[in-house]
Amino acid sequence: MSTLDAVTTVPLQTTQSDAAAAVASDLLLSSSLWVNIALAGLSILLFVYMGRGVDASRPKLIWAATLFVPLVSLASYAALVAGLTVGFTEMPAGHPLGGQEVLSQWGRYLTWTLSTPMILLALGLLADVDTADLFTVVVADIGMCVTGLAAALITSSYGMRWFFYGVSCAFFLVVLYAILVEWPRDAAAAGTDEIFGTLRTLTVVLWLGYPVIWALGVEGLALVQSVGLTSWGYSLLDIGAKYLFAFLLLRWVASNQSTVAEGAAGTTGGDAAPADD
Repeated sequence: MSTLDAVTTVPLQTTQSDAAAAVASDLLLSSSLWVNIALAGLSILLFVYMGRGVDASRPKLIWAATLFVPLVSLASYAALVAGLTVGFTEMPAGHPLGGQEVLSQWGRYLTWTLSTPMILLALGLLADVDTADLFTVVVADIGMCVTGLAAALITSSYGMRWFFYGVSCAFFLVVLYAILVEWPRDAAAAGTDEIFGTLRTLTVVLWLGYPVIWALGVEGLALVQSVGLTSWGYSLLDIGAKYLFAFLLLRWVASNQSTVAEGAAGTTGGDAAPADD
């Protein structure tokens, strides 16, 4: 099989049904999506069960933010399978596949735009991060995902694809700095540094894989020209960065609600207003 055989090529005008059919006909691609649909569904049920005894305010907020991660993933992967958030993008001149149309899973970027802020929100709440700092990092994260989407969809210029890729990576550096440098100090003060350290390492290592896959896959240098292999790369990262992350976090929070609640009380107690004038 030639390298070009691994790339899906279709007529310029395609319908949602055509996109869904292209996904279904590629076993490698479709299996990478259905596995995540199944795991997201199971995770939702498990996390609801794990959160049944969580009643303190901040632990409940962490649980809610974490639960949204598989909920968003379930809807997103279903949309990919249905052909709703996939399409065929013609690669620009200068791209290794310039002039050819390849299947773009642009819906993944929408998923990340909605799910990764929830991951950071849960992690920030665990570390009892300052609200302004948390807001800044979440905004940078959304910027990372949106500019990544732009990099994936631009068809007019190969250089502009890499420009937006670079902007996305710059936003990512902001997120990494917070997670690696600033938030560990907050977690230590809140008494959650041990679990925070585990989740931080898991998040950083796995999140670094996403720009690497983009650069090596059909959207970037096309060193890997199989859409199915690229999809499995993203899906495996999602499994660890979302479901495994959420399980480890919720298991710890459910067993250490008082630590999480006390950390928040210790930070906000001095700012509380008197009950009566």
